[in-house]
Amino acid sequence: MNNGGESIMVGSSGPNIRGKNEKPLSIRILQSYQLYLFLFPAVLLLIIFNYLPMYGIIIAFKDFKPQLGILGSPWAGFKYFDRFFSMPMFGVVLRNTLVLSFYELIAGFPLPILLALALNSSSRSKLKKLVQTVTYAPHFISIVIIVGMINIFFSPSMGIVRNLLHSAGILEGNVDVLMKATSFPHLYVWSGIWQSIGWNSIIYLGALSAVDPSLHEAAIVDGASKFKRIIHVDLPAILPTIVILLILNSGSIMSVGFEKTFLMQNAFNLSMSEVINTYVYKIGIKEAQYSLSSAIGLFNSGVNFIMIILVNQISKRLGQESLW
Repeated sequence: MNNGGESIMVGSSGPNIRGKNEKPLSIRILQSYQLYLFLFPAVLLLIIFNYLPMYGIIIAFKDFKPQLGILGSPWAGFKYFDRFFSMPMFGVVLRNTLVLSFYELIAGFPLPILLALALNSSSRSKLKKLVQTVTYAPHFISIVIIVGMINIFFSPSMGIVRNLLHSAGILEGNVDVLMKATSFPHLYVWSGIWQSIGWNSIIYLGALSAVDPSLHEAAIVDGASKFKRIIHVDLPAILPTIVILLILNSGSIMSVGFEKTFLMQNAFNLSMSEVINTYVYKIGIKEAQYSLSSAIGLFNSGVNFIMIILVNQISKRLGQESLW
């Protein structure tokens, strides 16, 4: 059926409206080939490093023998999953991973939001630029340097931070913070917050820049203080961004950073620092138990996948933003 410049096709699934001058997909791709050329390297990297390695997942269900190859190795079913769940270390690594993840999420997620709100509401441009520079800079320091700084600052003999805490009465006696297992989560999380708080606040500052200034002008006319304008104007404006980032962070709840955790480990804090990622490395690389390490890694990814779906559905049911 014709309706002006559009052709309307009515089928069993409802009307399908399509412009009569719409070009086929192949023609549209050719006309915008420059954009697709820019996109091609990113898609290629995604396929090579994210999709092709999925073929190796089947190792988790096989008694993998390198000389036989992946396809030639005999099937083992869920043997290695059962072994992992029955291992004494299962409870330890799962607890440590969840403790570090939730600690990092609870302590670290709100702080970039607060920093962005504070910077956005500041009227002193020089102070604002100084704070931004100071908080952004640690993001560009490598993990190895960060761990080295932690070892120096908390050294029992010359550590300046350790000595300040001792002088303030927070630390008692000649306590070696680096060798104390209960200190590991605090060192790991708060050093990570210090390194990433400024960088993570950039996206919230970008969202705040899109707030209509007339909303603030109307609030000022109504007598709203700066704090009330933050609560009733700025915060609702960035709420969708906050929800989306929270959903994305929940999808990596089991992925505690391997490099930093591994570098900060020692024989004394192992009871709190051994997480799933470091355990997979030791099982797979050091002990060459490839099938077991693959099963542990697949379990880790499966929990992350379930978490992101669960949090996304909760957000959708509460009427908030969602990924799909």
